[in-house]
Amino acid sequence: MKNYRKATDLPKDLAVFPLSGALLLPRTEMPLNIFEPRYISLFEDAMSSDRVVGMVQPRHDDDGKKPKLSEVGCAGRITSYTETPDGRLLVSLTGIMRFKVKKELKTETPYRKVSVDYKGFAADLVQGLGAADVNRSGLLKAFRDYLEANNMTTNWDEIEQVSNEMLVNSLSLMAPYPSQEKQALLEASDLKARAEMLIALTEIAIAKQGSGKNRNLQ
Repeated sequence: MKNYRKATDLPKDLAVFPLSGALLLPRTEMPLNIFEPRYISLFEDAMSSDRVVGMVQPRHDDDGKKPKLSEVGCAGRITSYTETPDGRLLVSLTGIMRFKVKKELKTETPYRKVSVDYKGFAADLVQGLGAADVNRSGLLKAFRDYLEANNMTTNWDEIEQVSNEMLVNSLSLMAPYPSQEKQALLEASDLKARAEMLIALTEIAIAKQGSGKNRNLQ
């Protein structure tokens, strides 16, 4: 993937894909199955330019036909792109850097565009920054407790091998939490804060849940 060293390497205006419950974080991947014509147009246009798209959630308190966008999203680069025989696009986005939405732009395209500000998110471009401060043992305990409460399993050998950054962000992506909680994870100031929030959310979920069916978490 292209190496983005500073915010000015990224476009100031982004085409955005509003998707409720979606969470893209720096250096994580998001697979997308694109079938709506307006978003097919968005990704085709992105492929012919800088390959950067903004992922942002619609506001959970807005049910309008053109819902307002959450204040914070994440820019991602298209790192995989496949056209299917039935006209869909199978796309992978790799997260680069979070942004704040400054304003929505008037456009003739079928998809939405926004002006963005990357200020405050410079740490997103530094791999592993703050990872040493993550409460790894606490996070793993909460994860293990959640799995046990729901009769789920995972490959602990693989879990033990991943970095703190990958652990925090991967669990954030996999966590089965509502869109507003996903947004809170996105907006967490750093890896340590995201891990602490994930632990708290998981402990709350365990308190609310009973045992589920046997499943395997990949």
